[in-house]
Amino acid sequence: MPRAGLTQASVVREAARLADEVGADQLTLAALANRLGVALPSLYKHVRGADALAQKLSALATAELADELTAAAAGRAGGDALRAVAAAYRAYAHRHPGRYPATQRVPDPADPEHVAAGERAVGAIRATLRGYGLDGDDAVDATRMLRSTLHGFVSLEATGGFGMPRAVGATFDNLVAALDGAFRSWPRADGS
Repeated sequence: MPRAGLTQASVVREAARLADEVGADQLTLAALANRLGVALPSLYKHVRGADALAQKLSALATAELADELTAAAAGRAGGDALRAVAAAYRAYAHRHPGRYPATQRVPDPADPEHVAAGERAVGAIRATLRGYGLDGDDAVDATRMLRSTLHGFVSLEATGGFGMPRAVGATFDNLVAALDGAFRSWPRADGS
């Protein structure tokens, strides 16, 4: 019998908390079972294995990030929306250093909640980019550019990759300002 009160959702939420505490690379089924006070075989009643746990953790983290990006973009446009979305993205990575990497996993097409979370996250970015008049292939390219830039920055920041004597926040602000300029002067696919 599964432990009373233990569900797949509660297991995944605890895995997310544990990942934030010990790091994504240290999150194991054995560590999670120990944290939950259950034998490792009992954990398999709630998740099929390490990859299934990683997928469910990705769905949870992606949904959380989507909520934060959507809230940040709401009621804003152009550079204001971009700054708010970028700040929300970075803040999420800071608050959740263990679960943030899970947001980079491609949603599992067999998990409708994961797919919906991914669509909401991308939707918040696409809404921000519409403020620059970007749609179609331009929006796809700009979305990839924004996501790559933000992910690269927060990943380097998380691993202590910025050693020069300048405030990292100031560099981040300049990065976002440069993105704003790039999106304002985007070379349109239609030649305009």
